[in-house]
Amino acid sequence: MINTHNIPKAELHLHLEGSMKPSLVRQLAKRNGIVVPETLFAPDETYIWKDFLDFLSTYDKVTAVLKNKHDYRDMTYAYLAECVRANTVYAELLYSSDHALLCGISIEESLEGVIQGIEDAKCDFGIEARILLAFVRHFGVDKCIEVAKWAAANPHPLITGVNLAGDEIHFPAEQFSKAFRIAADAGLGCTTHAGEMLGPESVWQAINTAPITRVGHGVRSIEDPKLIQTLIERNITLEVCPGSNVALQVYPDFVHHPLRQLKDLGVKLTLSSDDPPFFATTLAIEYENAVRYFNFSQEELLEMTRHSLNAAFIDEETRRALLERLK
Repeated sequence: MINTHNIPKAELHLHLEGSMKPSLVRQLAKRNGIVVPETLFAPDETYIWKDFLDFLSTYDKVTAVLKNKHDYRDMTYAYLAECVRANTVYAELLYSSDHALLCGISIEESLEGVIQGIEDAKCDFGIEARILLAFVRHFGVDKCIEVAKWAAANPHPLITGVNLAGDEIHFPAEQFSKAFRIAADAGLGCTTHAGEMLGPESVWQAINTAPITRVGHGVRSIEDPKLIQTLIERNITLEVCPGSNVALQVYPDFVHHPLRQLKDLGVKLTLSSDDPPFFATTLAIEYENAVRYFNFSQEELLEMTRHSLNAAFIDEETRRALLERLK
């Protein structure tokens, strides 16, 4: 069995608010005088939920403990510290300003906390991290345009991209083309969730209406051979999260997941954990499962880390330095 701990890793698809373990949620709840139902917590540092709607409800209850920049700093630092323990050299953190505003925190204050967490983690551990701003589909087109305009007007070296997330079924990617254009014109990398809850048509629409270089999930592209060929020709990378896909029943189990098929067809893939404690996974577990269920070799795992770094929204100097660490 390959010792996957020794393989350097990189994370491109991680919802920052969804990274908090129950122990941290309890800590922040106590600090902020908030009562969180104990029925949400499983004994193994994961969460209890029944279906997708219940998952969303649990997610909202968990993120409600975030009340100030110190909470955002501690959340960010805690996740990056865990990344380091798993031999992760780089992580992109998807941050939702809309969720911060719902918790009564301004985008400036919450981002100040995230940035501090990244800087502290780099100082203490040497890990590199960047921030992607979330366009949340079900909050509406205008909200997403507001986020894009804010990002364009407030550039920061640690804010390097945007990601369209949320309700894929009722809010197609083409509705958000203006928000993507604003972000791209400001020099931000663009990626979007697609091909998760919907099939290939969602991915087609995303890659044809938005200036994206990556697709979050994208696993249902396997259902359309022409789409697979297009992804390869356009050099579009899929941010694959097998543990999330199985937990949300996109596929019934790992046996039916197309990770190996996508790899063998030549699609560029990365491994990520999505919302790790909600799906009983971590980035380390995703690499282990790639060996256990899909028979990935050590070189194939290293190749996926290379794909992650080559597709990452970072400056070229940082990219070269991180790729050197893989050697």
